[in-house]
Parts: sequence; structure tokens; C-alpha cells
Amino acid sequence: MSIRELTNCRPDFPALARTRAGHELAFLDGPAGSQVPAPVIDAMSDYYRTSNANTHGFFQTSRETDALMARARETVARFLGSEDGKTVSFGASMTTLAFSLSRALARGWAEGDEVVITALDHEANRGPWLRLEERGIVVREIALLPDGRLDVDDFERQINERTRLVAMGLASNALGTVNDVARARRLASEVGAHLVLDAVHYAPHFALDVEALDADFLLCSAYKFYGPHVGVLYSRPGLLDTIDTDRLRMQDQAAPYRIETGTQNHAAIAGVAAAIEYIASFGDGEDLRSALLDAFAQIGEHEREVARHLWERFGRLRKVTRWGPGFGEEERAPTVAITIDGMRPEEAAARLGEQGLQVWDGDFYAIRAIESLGLADAGGVLRTGVLMYNTIEEVDRLADAVAAL
Repeated sequence: MSIRELTNCRPDFPALARTRAGHELAFLDGPAGSQVPAPVIDAMSDYYRTSNANTHGFFQTSRETDALMARARETVARFLGSEDGKTVSFGASMTTLAFSLSRALARGWAEGDEVVITALDHEANRGPWLRLEERGIVVREIALLPDGRLDVDDFERQINERTRLVAMGLASNALGTVNDVARARRLASEVGAHLVLDAVHYAPHFALDVEALDADFLLCSAYKFYGPHVGVLYSRPGLLDTIDTDRLRMQDQAAPYRIETGTQNHAAIAGVAAAIEYIASFGDGEDLRSALLDAFAQIGEHEREVARHLWERFGRLRKVTRWGPGFGEEERAPTVAITIDGMRPEEAAARLGEQGLQVWDGDFYAIRAIESLGLADAGGVLRTGVLMYNTIEEVDRLADAVAAL
């Protein structure tokens, strides 16, 4: 599949047809959430039209909802690289699930036990663990280097025999850095600690493989990969059944239901499955998993080409500073963060927005990373990101507009 064929996906996304003041909207705000293709919208509306019912009833629409939920878990499992739909739990958001997980795990820990987090991560994989300090849990932080990478020497210093868990992101939503998860897994295993991975920013751009990552828990959000607002939690087989989650006594006590509270958003979960199937439709394979792997290879090549082009365009602007690792041989998410000399990010974002160029400013809940880089008082950074529907023409528009600023 060529890049041109991939960009033919654009008509599938109704929002891409919108304009502002005569300008086509350029949705370069993908790191905060993707646009949604028509097949996902159809799947959600079809559920409401035909099968809207709660689960476990002895009637047709309830049975249809049961089947939908079971199929969705299996579909998400293939997306994550898991062989078992029972490893997949749903929640209102990744953050909600992370708080539930932190409370559950902490019930098995003692005062003085330790958790290791990073200065690079989104607060959704920091805040739930920092909150445990009020229970006497010690939280250690891995330092961030000026180039946007974690300090690997500090990583080894922070882990010891009291470490019970390492929480880190696969990719930074602020800087695009992809972390060395293999090192984290090795260090955590040496002291018998769990590894919790935040894949929210990684999942839209790279094929996930929870078995290869050897994750104990992994979280992501469907609204970042062309779906609705639903949080996803992967748990290593058998592990969720061993922790004391917040749950009602009538609830199914086994995985994957053990951490799910209340009635799930069935229509949205139908959309999650449809989003994964939509991604797979761009790949070639005998089954869903192999089609997804091929699709992500195609999508990733396109996204990196467009993002690298933008990175290079920004590099030629004298008053622009680029933040995060460059686009070299190492893996990197297609996210580009900059600052403009003499202009705060919010002012730049507002002026670009008037031209239909949708980009974000601020810290994007990666506040510790922005603080570590000394950018908090200056308003953070101006951030743009590339998804499968973005084009060279759009990022050239953005680079030209930034040059004019």
C-alpha cells in the first residue's frame, strides 16, 4: 500500500471537511485525540438503533449486548497482542482505571514500600501513584534529561528491594520520546516489582504486543486511535484476580469484570471494536492481528515521513526551538513540540487557530516534563501531532504560518 492510498482515508472522517473563515481545518491536534471515521460512528449509532439493553438478560437485545461485549474484548485483545479477551477490562477513561488499579494494588502493600514513576509521564500515570504517599508509600521519580529522554543511570538508582511497582509511559504525549521499556522490565523483574505501562500516546502509532513487552498492566484510550472515549486496561492473565479492587458484592468477581464498576458504555465499546477493525482494513493479513501489524507498518511509515518533514521545516526557522529527540534511527512518536522566541504558546496557538490550524499549547498534563525543561512559567510548548489522515500539505501550511508569526 502506498502513502497516497493511505491518505485516501480522509473522506472517511466527516470532520475533515470543516472550514473556518475560508480555511480548511487542519486537525494537527491528534495527540489530544483523533477524529472519528464514519464506520465507528455507524457502529455506535447502530447499537442505539437496534440493541440498546443491559447485559445478562434472557431476551434478544440483552443477548446481543452480551455478544457485543465479548466480541469487543476479543478484538481489543488482538489489538494489544493478547490471546485472551479476559485480559481486557473497560472503564470511563485511562485515568479512572489507573486510580482504581493504584488503590487495589496498594491494599497489598505496607508502609515504606516504594513505587517508581518518571518525570516524563502524563499525570494519569503519576497522580494515582503519588496519591499513595498519604498511605505511607514512598514514590521515587526518574529524572528527565534536557534532550527529552529519561536518565537511564537515575533509573537504576531509584529501584531497590522495596520497589513494588514501576509505572512508565511507552511514549511521551508532550515530546514524542519512546522509552526503553525492555530496561524497565528487566529492572522491575530483578526486584520482583510489577510493571504498569501507559500506552495512550503509543497505541495510535505503533503495533502493541503486551506479551513481548511482558507488561503486568497496560492502559490506553480508544479516543486516541480513532474511537470514542473509553479506557482500556490489560492485565496479565490471572493477575487481576489476585488484587483487591473496588467492586460491588453483586459484581462478577473474576477478571476482566473485577475492576469494572457500574454499567459499561456499550455503544462506545462497539465503537472501540469498530475503530480497531477500521485500522486493520488498511493492512493485509489472514486474520485481524496480522492485518493490524501490516496496517501499523503502513500508517507508521506515513506518519513518520510527515512528522519528520515538519521537524525539518521547523529546524530551518531561526526563532523556533524544537523540544524532544530528533527523528533519527531510534523509534519516536510523530509528535513535534516547539517554542517561538518572543511569543507565548497560547498566543501562537490562537493565531494559528484563526487560520484553521488546530494545534495545542501548554503542558498537556505532562506538567512534570514541562517543569523539568524549565518551560512551565513560559506557558509550556506549542504541540502538533500527525495521524494517518494528516498530509505533507497540512504541515507545510503550519510551518509557513509559524514562519509568518
